Amino acid sequence: QHNTSTQSKQTMTVDLYPPIVSENDLSPEGFGPAIDETCEAIQDGVKGWGANAKAVTEALGSTTADERLKIAMRYKELYEKDLHVVMKKEFSGDYGKAVQLLAMAPHEAECAMLKMGTDGIGAKVNMIYPIICGRTNAEIEILKKTYFNMYTKDLGQLMASELHGDMERLIFNALQGGEDEYDPQFHNAEKALEDAEAIHSKGQGRWGTDEKGIFKVLCAAPPEHLKAINIIYADKFGYSLEKAMEKELGGNVREATLYLLGMKLRPYETMAKLIKSACAGFGTDEILLTCCCIRYQYSMQLVMSAHIDLFGKTVQDRIRHETSGKYKDLLLAIVNKVWPEG
Repeated sequence: QHNTSTQSKQTMTVDLYPPIVSENDLSPEGFGPAIDETCEAIQDGVKGWGANAKAVTEALGSTTADERLKIAMRYKELYEKDLHVVMKKEFSGDYGKAVQLLAMAPHEAECAMLKMGTDGIGAKVNMIYPIICGRTNAEIEILKKTYFNMYTKDLGQLMASELHGDMERLIFNALQGGEDEYDPQFHNAEKALEDAEAIHSKGQGRWGTDEKGIFKVLCAAPPEHLKAINIIYADKFGYSLEKAMEKELGGNVREATLYLLGMKLRPYETMAKLIKSACAGFGTDEILLTCCCIRYQYSMQLVMSAHIDLFGKTVQDRIRHETSGKYKDLLLAIVNKVWPEG
């Protein structure tokens, strides 16, 4: 699983995919007997009349992101069908959506989430921006390429057709995958001051906000540089970048921009807060909670530490409070794989 040591200097945005996603020459028959056994257990669970959710939860719920990529590839090779298609046919509801996403490699699951978030009338913005904002350049490229391979549609064009106004501008900038590589010679105090003043002049310092200009600076700034901008901004203008964005922006765009900032400045706290937001207010946002548990599993040890520090409870506590039945059991299995309960 994910390395649990945090560097004091976070020069680049954190990875959400395990390294295997970037590897090209993967040979499914070489994945070993444990992967084959999992594929067989899943197949046994969906044979005959009525699929066995308990067997599928045991087999698929207790897997890592790395293992799920291997299972998806090997299952197709063994049984000549896509595992996620089998899951869609056999199961429905919140549980059905969750097992469909678990039946895919991490990058393919994110593309399926984006498709779910744009199906039907009106885009589900809070499913979309956490997948696209605050990502590494490499992961954005993988996401765009994978989306096209899966759905023969350009992700940028899809977003342009589904979103509008500032949200479209923010997502457009994030999809460029244009975060600068951190260079202390270039990203120095002078550059931080220049960028802090640019953000202020495009926002608080003028009539009307130049959101496009602000998004461009925020997307391009690597985390270590953004921290320096934030310190200088607060020193010079009396409040943090987050406070500035809260004042400048409204609604979903505010949430998305704060998420982008957070993923660069305090990534694990930001992920923990999104999990909480899926459980806030009247009724649970089940699909967002599912997406968080699956997408953040690779980093869950660090996310869990942040969640406990912020809220005094575990992610499992939330899952138990918000969900029930086989759906609850599945989400608990995903989280317990990385952070087993004592």
